[in-house]
Amino acid sequence: MALLPLAAVALLLFNAASGQRVPKPPRPEPIDVVELPLPPVISSDAVGACTKKANPRRTGCIGQDFVDFQSGDFTPDGNHVVVNLEFIGAPVAPDPASIYTGEQLILVKTNGKKFPNGDPWKCLTCGVPAANAQALDPERDYPHVARSGTKALWGHNIIDCGDALLSSDACTPNNTFIYPIFWPVTPDGSGAGGVPREMRLHPDDVHMGWSSFTANGGQNTYFGRLEFNPDPSSGDVRAPRYDLVDVNFLADPTGPASLMVNDQGELEQHPEAIRVGELRGFSGAGDEILYIGPTREANNHDIFAVHVVTGKVRRITSHPEYADPVAFSHDNNWFCVMDTRGSDRQMWMAGMRGIPPLIDGVTVMAAASTRNNYHRRFFQPILIDRYGDRGSYFGQQVNAGSDPNWNGRADPAFSYDGTKIVYWQALVTSPACGGVNPLPCPTSTAQGGRVYRVMLARLKNRKPTKPAAVFDVPDFIPWAIPFPPGSEYPEEYVLPPGTYTLRGTVSGTANATFVENPTTGALQTISVEYDNYSDDGEHVINGVESVTSTPNPTNPWMSHLDWTSDLVGTGVVEATKKTGPGGFQLSIEAMTNAFNANGTLTTTIDGVVYRQPANGA
Repeated sequence: MALLPLAAVALLLFNAASGQRVPKPPRPEPIDVVELPLPPVISSDAVGACTKKANPRRTGCIGQDFVDFQSGDFTPDGNHVVVNLEFIGAPVAPDPASIYTGEQLILVKTNGKKFPNGDPWKCLTCGVPAANAQALDPERDYPHVARSGTKALWGHNIIDCGDALLSSDACTPNNTFIYPIFWPVTPDGSGAGGVPREMRLHPDDVHMGWSSFTANGGQNTYFGRLEFNPDPSSGDVRAPRYDLVDVNFLADPTGPASLMVNDQGELEQHPEAIRVGELRGFSGAGDEILYIGPTREANNHDIFAVHVVTGKVRRITSHPEYADPVAFSHDNNWFCVMDTRGSDRQMWMAGMRGIPPLIDGVTVMAAASTRNNYHRRFFQPILIDRYGDRGSYFGQQVNAGSDPNWNGRADPAFSYDGTKIVYWQALVTSPACGGVNPLPCPTSTAQGGRVYRVMLARLKNRKPTKPAAVFDVPDFIPWAIPFPPGSEYPEEYVLPPGTYTLRGTVSGTANATFVENPTTGALQTISVEYDNYSDDGEHVINGVESVTSTPNPTNPWMSHLDWTSDLVGTGVVEATKKTGPGGFQLSIEAMTNAFNANGTLTTTIDGVVYRQPANGA
């Protein structure tokens, strides 16, 4: 399926959620895409395999595959991007080339030029003395360059080159320091500390956000301040480090849940509710936090933005396909999201619009998991203006016409002047293809048969812009919960079992029954009957749908769903969502995303039929 066409709408629309006047959607623009260079590939990781023949400059070799490969964002001059990779086959010391070994962070030139050593890349972390990198944390994902250009976030570490730009010749191994990030979570600061996940640096370079998993598999999100601690006296990490202090738990303790039972015993939807799920970063100015939030339509996972002070929430993606990694331009006017739109991967379960997210109480993890199939991700970079999806405007694919076997990964990034976007891709590999899988494995077109690559998109007609002024965020966010060390997790609202009525904003009702699992207490079955239900006056829903979730006692990441659906949509489109005889049974594991199903679940929209993927595909 191609991206839906641009909307022919009035010049100005009013967005009631944000209170902003929304301009006419932009027209598609010309974009050139090129691959950026990386160190040479060798086929063996044996000591010394990276010979002078393999790399005449003796500056390291890499392998065909590395699961933790990841590109990051630009340096302030726009001429370099950070890349996390693994050097292999280095000789032993005292050979000078011995420093090019293991997982390292490099800078790659984006302007076709080279560093003084003749390479288009420079290793930032190779050869840093052990005294300058004490207690280096092994988590080294999501690299991010600070606006100053002298520091970088590298997983759970901060790379610091003092007053020297990371890209400059003055930034040498001897004056580079790598400090771990430590999150004190006990009252006295003792112990191993908390375990942040997917950290993102705020544009002010002082604050950051992160997510973490709780013991029951849930996910919470936080915002805090980085404070340098040169001589820590508590905690398991006793080397110079950055502590996370003034921590906020990103939830509104006084606000409503997105779906709840009111005092009259009826269901209510609250699109204004703040429930920050998985953190995805910040707006270009840092005035908004970006995250995956509670679904607004059944099985439709979207990106939301919440203002750090006012708590105003806006939904910036709404296409039925799955949206996840996202980055804003520094001028705050655009964002690039990795999305499955165009692949039809989610349309069979989410393509019918206007269905409230009632069954999502049991389908949410499975719906999120089907975006991938093992190492095959269906993401491609989509360029959208700051106001997001609206009408029939769903942005522009940055790499239109590219090979779909090269899948987009996290995170994309804009150059500071807004004229370039960098993103990285991974090639589909087994078991997502080949063997018993009905899809053949493609041959890599990258140098040395690499199955990962970094891509640079040039927005040809754009004039350089200046970054927006960085928003002055408070240490403690007014709507969030202060979360000092020793804090307990707040109780979340849990929808109680029972039968309730949800009244459509415009018309009709949805009568929903929620049944809990007697062993776990979690919701087990959700059944809904729709009678002329409509929230927007454009999509009217009738029919019934029911889903039962069977937990796996040994694997909380496994979803097994028994699904029946017989829905009809009328209004601006004619749509149906129906299961076949015997219903539809889906089993999928959130960590591997291996799709296995029996029966059929089919969504038809104005005569276009969307069926669930084949098993293993």
